[in-house]
Amino acid sequence: MIKLGHQKISKTIIYYTLSFISGIFMGTTVAPIGGWFLAWIALVPLWILVINYTSKTDPPAPRPLPLALIWGIGYHGVALSWIRGIHPMDWLGVPWLPSLTITLLCWAFISLWGGILVSVWAALMLRLDRGNPWLRVIIGTALWCGLESLWSAGPLWWSSLAYTQSPQNLVILHLGQLSGPNTVTAVIVAFNGLIAEYLTLRRRGTKEGEIAIYLAFSLFIMAHLIGFFLYSQPLVEKSNTAIKIGVIQGNIPNKIKVLPEGLRRAMTGYTEGYLNLTNQDVEAVLIPEAAIPIFSRSLSQTPLLAAIQAKGVTAWIGAFGEQGTSYTNSLFTVLSHGEITSRYDKSKLVPLGEYIPFENILGGIIQRLSPLEAHQVPGKAKQIFDTPFGRVIVGICYESAFAENFRYQASMGGKFILSSSNDAHYTAAMADQHHAQDIMRAIETDRWAVRATNTGYSAFVNPHGQTLWKSAYNTYQTYAETIYPRQTKTLYVRWGDWLMPLLLTLSAVTWFIHGNHANV
Repeated sequence: MIKLGHQKISKTIIYYTLSFISGIFMGTTVAPIGGWFLAWIALVPLWILVINYTSKTDPPAPRPLPLALIWGIGYHGVALSWIRGIHPMDWLGVPWLPSLTITLLCWAFISLWGGILVSVWAALMLRLDRGNPWLRVIIGTALWCGLESLWSAGPLWWSSLAYTQSPQNLVILHLGQLSGPNTVTAVIVAFNGLIAEYLTLRRRGTKEGEIAIYLAFSLFIMAHLIGFFLYSQPLVEKSNTAIKIGVIQGNIPNKIKVLPEGLRRAMTGYTEGYLNLTNQDVEAVLIPEAAIPIFSRSLSQTPLLAAIQAKGVTAWIGAFGEQGTSYTNSLFTVLSHGEITSRYDKSKLVPLGEYIPFENILGGIIQRLSPLEAHQVPGKAKQIFDTPFGRVIVGICYESAFAENFRYQASMGGKFILSSSNDAHYTAAMADQHHAQDIMRAIETDRWAVRATNTGYSAFVNPHGQTLWKSAYNTYQTYAETIYPRQTKTLYVRWGDWLMPLLLTLSAVTWFIHGNHANV
């Protein structure tokens, strides 16, 4: 009896270890490691554990919910480990030990939040499983896509399975032009499911296993062929639409950004950068998120505005806007005479970085989150941004993870993407992942993307996701590149994420039909 108990404990430990390691493998698909190919197999072990439990194998498999939680924690914990870069928070006035505590709690929470998504998926798989491998693949894929859509509709989102392929696998990312990131996620989940079903059926000695492996690689090849077809489409650009845009990477550490020294460096660096770029005949200059950490009404008193008035070249400036007694993190269009003609307010705010979750608890620890006394508030969910070059798509920092924001602006006539970010309070891995997110948004909307950050990585990306230039990290840099505004509309821009509700409907209909047949 004792021996059987030890065997059961040992097997349980093996299951938990397998789940955690496979989740970690999924986490290594993104920067800085970039093992994108592991995404095509890293979900297989968890899927098999779900099958074993619902199939009531002998000996019985452990309940998959805690295993799914462990898998999700492994994935999101590794993928989002750059969150450690917020420590120390001395630039926010937080002492060293509380800063470390907050950082570890944030890391644990976002890992757990990702783990809950996977746990909900596993719970629904158990509830809906009717023992049919093909139905299980359809349901599993639909549920995962549905949950990613649900999570991305909230305030805390980053790690779609689709971004495991960016920027290495540009071919498969072009499926995002069909129905957004869920198209890529669906292919990855379905392939993992078919491989898991193949391994299970093969162990049972049934011929259906051969069908599963055939379907898996047929799906993989077909998805990449469709992606390659979209990727190989020539970028037909009209020379008379060309715009030469410059970016400035100010490289001002957060520790001094809110201090007088930081403001002086910002004024000097961005003014000199603007003048340098205008001497290269640029038509517009993009400056990073909150690069000039003052209210927009005070911009007229800065040397940068004097330079704009002297040179007459449009600038997009990251500064603070006013909204009642609160303020917004905004991007402003400043024309040649110094007037502000358009404003975009960041709508997705970063927890702790820009607002305090559970402020009643943490407000006494974190004294302030900016040089301003007022509270930061989000902008409206749906905004448009008109410029002298037409309507433009804008994403400020964290918003790059929210594909729907970019899709909406593209559908409203946005001709190219301006991505303005800070990223200084994290690690280089986060900057690389942020760049990967912008690559996906450029492909999905079929738009050129201009990316300006404080410390890196700034970049220019074409509509096929190819990076034409990427800055070094933690350096002051200026760069100019020619882009081409576009008015094309991909299926995703036109119809949004139509695949997810289609998959959910298909899985529901198939589930009911299979259940009725089983009861006959």
